[in-house]
Amino acid sequence: MAFSPGALRGPDGSRGIVDHRLARRMLINEVRRGRVPMEQVCDAHPELIRAAANVGTRTSTRCPICEEEDLRLVTYVFGARIGPAGRCVSTAREMRELNARPEDLNAYVVEACTGCHWHHLLRILPIGGRR
Repeated sequence: MAFSPGALRGPDGSRGIVDHRLARRMLINEVRRGRVPMEQVCDAHPELIRAAANVGTRTSTRCPICEEEDLRLVTYVFGARIGPAGRCVSTAREMRELNARPEDLNAYVVEACTGCHWHHLLRILPIGGRR
């Protein structure tokens, strides 16, 4: 069965948040049990690590893999007229401007460790759609 994008909206037309915390927890547990090698999860793209180091928001959460560095959050926005590579959002003002756009956009919040290069998609947030 196929669904149209409109079928994923609530009755009031709202879009929901996709949270990936359960998948994150499962993956961390598999690494700790030795079932998934660290090399498989500590493989962040160099551009993600660069963005995390330069414009990422520092958290007080230690990396669950190396337990040495605080994680950083990086937000990428994808959608109409953003471009195929998306856009790395570096300021709250930039996020407010994107959220005010009429097009439906999605913000992908990724956590990354600049030490061991762990990364994981935390959540996808609907933004924009201001008509």
